[in-house]
Amino acid sequence: MTNVVEYEDENGKHPFSKWFSSLDVQAALKIRTAISRMESSNFSNVKPVGQGVSEYKLTFGPGYRIYFGKDGERLVILLGGGTKKRQNRDIENAQLLWKTYKQRKRKGE
Repeated sequence: MTNVVEYEDENGKHPFSKWFSSLDVQAALKIRTAISRMESSNFSNVKPVGQGVSEYKLTFGPGYRIYFGKDGERLVILLGGGTKKRQNRDIENAQLLWKTYKQRKRKGE
């Protein structure tokens, strides 16, 4: 089993939850199913997008994506989500959040 948790910024905000709460019910169910697959260590629809960030691609609607980083073999940090249309911007944001996560972890925060 893989532990999937959300990234929390220094102000206690969760970028993934903010994005997830904006989805309609059908999209939210598809995203939740994808997260359940990750919890079961199923990463078949995943590809690396650089700087330690990976993208879980869903072939549904506008092409939803889930961005995350892996901290070891059994911990996944959800960084955000988006669609194919905003993919480049979403990847850049996820990479920034991942970099911040690693820096804060080194400092023991």
